[in-house]
Amino acid sequence: MTDQDAHEPLPFPDRDPADEPARLQVTSPSHPLEVDHFLFKGRRDWSQGVRILVAGGGTGDALIQMAQVLTTAGKPYEIIYLDTAINARAIAEARAAARGLTGVRFETGSLLDAARFDLFDYIDCAGVLHHLADPQAGIDALAGALASGGGIGLSVAAPFGREGVLALQKAFAETIPQGDPVKRLAAARAVFARIPQRHAVLSNPHLRAQIATDAGFYDLLLKGPDQPFAMDQLMEALTAAGLAATGLPQAHLYDLARFFPEDLEDISPVAAMALAEKLDGTIRSHALYATHAGLAEGRVAQGLDAADVPHLRGASGLNLAKMVAAKGALSIALSGARTVLPVPASAAPILAGITGHKTLGQLREAVGLDTVSWGPLWSTLHRDLTRFGLLRYSRLLVS
Repeated sequence: MTDQDAHEPLPFPDRDPADEPARLQVTSPSHPLEVDHFLFKGRRDWSQGVRILVAGGGTGDALIQMAQVLTTAGKPYEIIYLDTAINARAIAEARAAARGLTGVRFETGSLLDAARFDLFDYIDCAGVLHHLADPQAGIDALAGALASGGGIGLSVAAPFGREGVLALQKAFAETIPQGDPVKRLAAARAVFARIPQRHAVLSNPHLRAQIATDAGFYDLLLKGPDQPFAMDQLMEALTAAGLAATGLPQAHLYDLARFFPEDLEDISPVAAMALAEKLDGTIRSHALYATHAGLAEGRVAQGLDAADVPHLRGASGLNLAKMVAAKGALSIALSGARTVLPVPASAAPILAGITGHKTLGQLREAVGLDTVSWGPLWSTLHRDLTRFGLLRYSRLLVS
């Protein structure tokens, strides 16, 4: 399957440009704060500008997010949107126009030809590679368009959290011929209405929202059998392209300690993540950041420098502080599961002070802690919040 088949003729996700003034779609990968955290140690100098490729840009979620955040921060950028789908491109262009975003160039073409647009500091490729006839060729093409020292944020479908999807994709490919998408959708919906309620797709709560919409149903089930990646397969594909992962926004999902409190002997980090994926059984997609092999070490922010600037994702510092002060713990709901993390009440003022505008040094001074008291307290917060994707570092808003 080509990337044109993957995004034409019912653009996904379904977006209305008229909604732009009301909300910004926040996605992962590719929020600039997250990009900075996982690829530039949280210390990128955004004032120097950045050259970005959105490969397989679809209806524009990643494009709009990056352009709007950088515009609001007053940072220069050049973004090239690339997709074969004319309908999707039209929606993305209308969304950018509704926000008055500049610095964006729209191109119609395949991500396999990414290198013809020169090299990029950052490349986004979300939800596209598994639709390609040859996903490895797509990863190779992205690697060939990446500037030295730059990075890639990508997401691909995963197999174990989508049980039943591949079977339906194959069944529809065998019985519903190519042609008018509206007729194909109607035919598939009629068949889908008759599948047993015990079918894995119907019983998967994480798929309900997507199959409820026509664009989502078509994207998931009517583009032919896709090629999902287990985590170890994805790592192998990166290696084959001369790339290596730097980090994962939702690292907790791949933590084998969730299932084996004691370390297993003689298991590699990749094998451990792959085993955790199998044991979890609900992971529908993988999101990660990568760069050229040999340049991946030391790219993720560690929060060890007083000049590092912390940001919270998905929650305000004040709300988290109130929870910690009242309960001595943080209750985190992610991916349909709830986790309770013990946090000392003394950490509440620290959480309340995280605004994205204060350095760690300024934050420590504001809460009145000396370096001896601060160190272990912040280390615990950093460890727990980063592995759940709730804490990132970036100087985007202060430099």
